[in-house]
Amino acid sequence: MSSRKIEIAQIQLTYPARARSAPVEALAGVSCTVAAGELVSIVGPSGCGKTSLLRILAGLEHATDGSFRIHTSDLQRPTVSMVFQQAGLFPWLTVEQNVAYGLQMRGLAKAQRLDIAQHWLRAMGLERFRTAYPAQLSGGMQQRVGLARAFAYNGEVLLMDEPFGALDAQTRLELQQVLLEQYEQADQTVLIVTHSIEEALTLSDRVLIMSARPGRILAEVAVPFARPRDAIALRSDPAFSALVADIWGVLRSEVERARTAELTAA
Repeated sequence: MSSRKIEIAQIQLTYPARARSAPVEALAGVSCTVAAGELVSIVGPSGCGKTSLLRILAGLEHATDGSFRIHTSDLQRPTVSMVFQQAGLFPWLTVEQNVAYGLQMRGLAKAQRLDIAQHWLRAMGLERFRTAYPAQLSGGMQQRVGLARAFAYNGEVLLMDEPFGALDAQTRLELQQVLLEQYEQADQTVLIVTHSIEEALTLSDRVLIMSARPGRILAEVAVPFARPRDAIALRSDPAFSALVADIWGVLRSEVERARTAELTAA
């Protein structure tokens, strides 16, 4: 994992002033790199610009200043796939059709996209729900469909914005394990935003810690746990608890600073 896949250099983002409000500086000189094949998590206080950074990388938002580069190695693959906190499924399409939708947009033949969709439905334990509609599924199942769709689309870089944040604790652990297993078999670089230190350590090779707004990278923590990993067993390792405490030690003052700023602005 030595070659750089994502390079972010001095990204700044300022939202313009609106009626009765001053401009908001969301990001202030964010710089970092992600190696090819690496899974990196970003943690930070609410409102620190984590999601905005992902949206810039996905082309959904434009930085005010700075630059980024995603190095591509396969012209036959899309550059980026993205998973959001809400699965964002099309309610009028079946599970299978939702998973295959991105492949249709890429122009793949029907037989090929159905083969790929069915592979990921099996991998995610969704095969018997292939003809169901999103409204017939639980939130956890819908998020499985969102993951299957992202892996099927097969972007070189997978961007994940709080993908399990809206789920109950049990389902969240279950899907963390699903993601670990699929990531360890896939040829993808993953950048994930999460509010959970435990989730970041469970999934990642490195954790980047962001400051309160305006967001910048304060520190990075290398995660020492070997792969493959068990999302539940890992939590009983004393080294895991020690790293959670170390990261919270860096993050705590930033969370308090963000809360104070919120109360002052209210």
